[in-house]
Amino acid sequence: MNDKPTLETRALRYLARREYSRFELEKKLSAHASSPQLLINLLDQLELDGYLSAERFVEQATRTRRARFGSRRIVRELKDKGIEEHLIAQILPDLKETDLETALHIWQKKFGTPPGDLKARGRQIRFLINRGFSSDIISQVLLQAEKERI
Repeated sequence: MNDKPTLETRALRYLARREYSRFELEKKLSAHASSPQLLINLLDQLELDGYLSAERFVEQATRTRRARFGSRRIVRELKDKGIEEHLIAQILPDLKETDLETALHIWQKKFGTPPGDLKARGRQIRFLINRGFSSDIISQVLLQAEKERI
């Protein structure tokens, strides 16, 4: 008896745990596929059956990443996972709309007080840049922090 799971079984196990982009799932399964065409056919079938959905992946990824990252970082991660530009363009306005609120929350949680000197200011700016916020948003966060301190 062969205890090795089929390619489809592997794919469904992965998808049962969380959403994957087609690119991610293809990468995970490629080592187990007997031929590239077989893998492409399986992924096509999973999409047709509704088990694999780029839209659901984008929704789930943005929902889980939103509390910790800015729109730029989320967009970069989605591109790295092979998500098409038109799907990213659909969610971008919503992400940008909440960027300031998210940045303020993250900044407050991490720092809580305005920077006292240039070194501290640089550290706070770098932190927010690495989290995926634009310089405009970062300026607004630091400006608002200064106003609240006065």
